Amino acid sequence: MNKNLLRAPIELASRFNKSTETQTASYRSDFMRDRDRIMYCNAFRRLDGKTQIYLIGSDDHRRNRLTHTLEVAQIARTISQALGLDEDLTEAIALGHDLGHTPFGHSGEAVLNRLCSEGFAHYQQSVRIVEVLEQKGQGLNLTWEVRNGILNHRTSGHPATLEGNVVRLSDKIAYINHDIDDAIRGKIMKEEDLPREYTDILGNSVHERLNIMIHDIIEHSQDKPEVAMSPEREEAMHGLRRWMFDHVYHDGIAKAEEGRAQQMIEMLYGYYMAHPEELPEESHRIMEIRNETKERAVCDYIAGMTDIYAIDRFKELFIPKAWSV
Repeated sequence: MNKNLLRAPIELASRFNKSTETQTASYRSDFMRDRDRIMYCNAFRRLDGKTQIYLIGSDDHRRNRLTHTLEVAQIARTISQALGLDEDLTEAIALGHDLGHTPFGHSGEAVLNRLCSEGFAHYQQSVRIVEVLEQKGQGLNLTWEVRNGILNHRTSGHPATLEGNVVRLSDKIAYINHDIDDAIRGKIMKEEDLPREYTDILGNSVHERLNIMIHDIIEHSQDKPEVAMSPEREEAMHGLRRWMFDHVYHDGIAKAEEGRAQQMIEMLYGYYMAHPEELPEESHRIMEIRNETKERAVCDYIAGMTDIYAIDRFKELFIPKAWSV
């Protein structure tokens, strides 16, 4: 996928000089408008049906992409408010950061990245959704700052705004702690299994860790030109993240069905590459207008599916109706 995703802004929406016309007409800043456009778009609603770690339906109380997104927004807004940053810009970035996630979590993303010669990454797809795919190919017309924050929310990203950095850190805080909570609920692990070298620094419960990590960012970033954790706690957070990858994300019950889910995505990809005429009309229109490849259109369609919709399409295409009862 093209690395240069963000169109150059015609006019940057400054946090200190919001659009006077917009404020007079509706009492909303540019970033408030961006937040609302994201919240009411189709891709945002579909997050409710997309896996965080566990396949949708395995437990009604486990998190999905939508609950994760809302938790990131809550953490990020708290930090931004304490630091005197633009809370609306922060919230808009947070609400949009995972719009491009595939069904079945990162396992679905890995399959599309392997199959598509142009590559696939959820953070790039999130930008593509707000710039191209929403509103029948017109996009959401978001400010450059919001799009930059969405693109750079990943661990290796470098957001151009302080608010983008708040979301980048809040995403890690949210998924590490809430994934631990889900893993404990799923009896994959116990709180006592976490390495003491990290919990002694970050806390011995999900609530305690959230409180310590959020306060650490606020206290360490006050009156400074950057948003960051203290070195000791940042190192402990990365250590805990590595432990989670070794013991939860890449092992055990959480990944028991991953192979089947990946095979399903691969078969759907192969089918639509062989039968592009069955893609939605909107996909064909975007391909024609933007002179894009069939691969990109197939990736767009599959990435937009919820877990259940992908399963239903697979059943309809590959399983005899007499066997799918």
